[in-house]
Amino acid sequence: MFNGIIHNNGIVEKISNGKHSLEIVLKTNLTLKKSDLGASLCCNGTCLTITEIKKKLASFYLSKETLNKTNFKFIKIGNIINIEKSLNYGNKISGHYVQGHTDTTGRVVSIITLNKTWIVVFEIKKNFQKYLIEKGSIAINGVSLTISKIKKNGFEVNIIPHTLKLTNLIKLKKNDQINIEFDIFSKYLLNLKR
Repeated sequence: MFNGIIHNNGIVEKISNGKHSLEIVLKTNLTLKKSDLGASLCCNGTCLTITEIKKKLASFYLSKETLNKTNFKFIKIGNIINIEKSLNYGNKISGHYVQGHTDTTGRVVSIITLNKTWIVVFEIKKNFQKYLIEKGSIAINGVSLTISKIKKNGFEVNIIPHTLKLTNLIKLKKNDQINIEFDIFSKYLLNLKR
């Protein structure tokens, strides 16, 4: 479990393609110990298992399912990845509960700057629209954000300068694909109604 508050990132150093999978190596200043081997890290909002640690390098295996659901299918050397360690019992929750189970990807439709705030509109597939709640939480590339407005084919968020400074959202441009995890509570409540 994570909370979508990003203080660390990694840079993609190496990508190894399998038949239906990828192995990636990230260079990061995040302190990782040998005991972290096998632990989960939230990488761009996707819970990945650390398979190898060498100094400042961490390796991850991405299955076909992960590639199908996330923007990792477009990953390139040099990309910046948001990283969050899993919460420890008693940690402060500043964002919202994020599982690292990416539901889908979305597309950046527009970015408008108002003072120093970015107003970003994202497009999603119609069948995911039901999970959107105005003023509700959403994780974009693992970053806990608030939906400011629901649109016909997506939604809008406001991103403050502090968040832009600490995350890879500062690199967003029109038509970029982002990872989305909808709020866990909206998913469970909709499932109970069935």
